[in-house]
Amino acid sequence: MPRKPAAHLQLVDTARAGRAAGSVTDGIVESITTAIVERRLMPGTRLVEQQIADVFEVSRTVVRQALNQLSRDRLVTLEPARGAFVATPSIDEARQVFQVRRLIEGGMVRQLAAQITDKQVEQLRLHLRDERQAVSRVDVSGRTRLLADFHVVLARLLGNEVLAELIADLLSRSQLIALMYQSSHSAEHSQEEHVDIVDALAKRDGRAAARLMERHLEAVERNLRLDPRTPDLASVLRPQG
Repeated sequence: MPRKPAAHLQLVDTARAGRAAGSVTDGIVESITTAIVERRLMPGTRLVEQQIADVFEVSRTVVRQALNQLSRDRLVTLEPARGAFVATPSIDEARQVFQVRRLIEGGMVRQLAAQITDKQVEQLRLHLRDERQAVSRVDVSGRTRLLADFHVVLARLLGNEVLAELIADLLSRSQLIALMYQSSHSAEHSQEEHVDIVDALAKRDGRAAARLMERHLEAVERNLRLDPRTPDLASVLRPQG
């Protein structure tokens, strides 16, 4: 009996195994990214391979693949002989991330305003309702996720999945930056600014939507502590009391 079908089956099985391993890896990546976005994983946190492997009931090889992917996304830092750590973005990186976001998201909402439908406006209104409810009940992880998702939803309304993925990556890095530099931009302010952006989109006013988005991102960046002052050593080291 010919052996080609058996070889074919073996290739199919190998392909399925590869896809299964990839889905597990993607699940670990998504779980760690979500924990960062929801502020449950802080910058500098050590990510111990064996602990992650135990949580997901996978081999350390699979965990290592996930950590390598997160490293490429700049969410994790891999240090020789020390292991993996949640990244600690620099001040320069923080400023660059927000500069890129202003450039991309300003143009994004300007384009969206020219083609948004009434149904899509209603979808955004429902998202705003969920944001408002999460803010009012002090659901920290929920509101953090929803406030970030707002920007991804805007990209998806354009039907551009590449843009949506890019925005999601930038948002994850923005959350790390907010944790690192102690943002004082409140969830209430972000939610109110989102409402203004949607109002402009509902009016099909691309110029206003772009201006409001840029102001929103400028406000978030402005409320980060990106200008650390050099301490006065005498006052810092002088005995207290």
